[in-house]
Amino acid sequence: MFEPVPLSDQLAAVRDDAVRVLVVGAGVAGVTLAQLLRRAGLHPVLVERRAPDADPGYMLGLMPLVDPALRCLGVEQAYRERSVPVRRYALRDRAGRPLREYTLEGLLAFGDYRGIERGQLLAALATAGAPVTHGATVPGLEQSADGVRAVLTDGVREERAEFDAVVAADGIRSATRSLVLPPGQVTGHDTGWSGWVGWMPPDDAPDRYEECWGPGFFLGTYPVPGKVGVFVGGPRRATEEGRAGFTDRVRARLRTTDGRLDRALTAVAHGDGVHPWPLGDVRAATWTLGRVGLVGDAAAGFLPTAGVGAGMAMESAAVLGRLLTGATRESVPGALRRYEALQRPRVQAAQQNSRSLARLLFRTSRPVAAVRDLVARAMPLEAALAPIRRLLEDRGDA
Repeated sequence: MFEPVPLSDQLAAVRDDAVRVLVVGAGVAGVTLAQLLRRAGLHPVLVERRAPDADPGYMLGLMPLVDPALRCLGVEQAYRERSVPVRRYALRDRAGRPLREYTLEGLLAFGDYRGIERGQLLAALATAGAPVTHGATVPGLEQSADGVRAVLTDGVREERAEFDAVVAADGIRSATRSLVLPPGQVTGHDTGWSGWVGWMPPDDAPDRYEECWGPGFFLGTYPVPGKVGVFVGGPRRATEEGRAGFTDRVRARLRTTDGRLDRALTAVAHGDGVHPWPLGDVRAATWTLGRVGLVGDAAAGFLPTAGVGAGMAMESAAVLGRLLTGATRESVPGALRRYEALQRPRVQAAQQNSRSLARLLFRTSRPVAAVRDLVARAMPLEAALAPIRRLLEDRGDA
């Protein structure tokens, strides 16, 4: 579980570490990294700008990319207890009619594929106890040959401390990244689409992901324990009419609205706790600068189309954790460069795949949607999953 602690306590604990590490951001990548370093006997300072009761986020589908990190942390059982297995994927055509249902045996040969709430994943990662200072930010960094001098504030007082490595894990809009990279080195891909994410009650298919690709809309349902995550989206100019208006538009285009489709649209139109989700991504041109590194969404924030963003973040955090635990204070810059050399090509390839899928899925033309349905009906799932299989087959040092 997370253990809120004063910033001063964390700074005192890290002072005599062989490698003094500051991790900015207690999301999936940041917590994975901090916990791996702690398991190796270090005391990284973990800070998070949000309050402990902030909304923890929505559903994640985690492929076997995460298994090595979970194994290294010894939290596999905690993870399984908080998640459900994903064994099937069902696709509906542009009118909501069932098109194909696939089994996911090809992925399951590599390990687990499971659905989990983001907050429950963080709880599993923090099973051994995770000290963190909430409401804390890093407004300043100053590098020298020997270290990084960081300015930290918890909203009450300001502290200055020396670190051997600083890792920005504070998300797709990382403030820490902006301290070291000029705006021109951070680019993004805007799909022009957006939507909403919410929850609906569980049904009798907790192991089945389901998606409906239509002209001018996308609808996906993704079970986790005790409920089903829902995403409904479309072109931004259409979603600007609001949840109820847009879901009415989707219903008008469907010839079939059976149980799950109907309940998903109702949940987004009228449910509580529904949040907007703009569909864009971010890519940093470089992940390391001296003794400062980027990980997770701060390095490469994904579109949700390929379903691998969180998995790649955990994989990258595990690689970085291994390299930092094997480093000395003097060799930290080299360890960070090695981390970038190993992970940036893999992550950017996966990110490019998510962009390619977005171009396939996010279409408004009815004729294009009809052709897409014909192709999808004939295409084996193995072909669609080929880029992910390559990532799993070629993990190397990951």
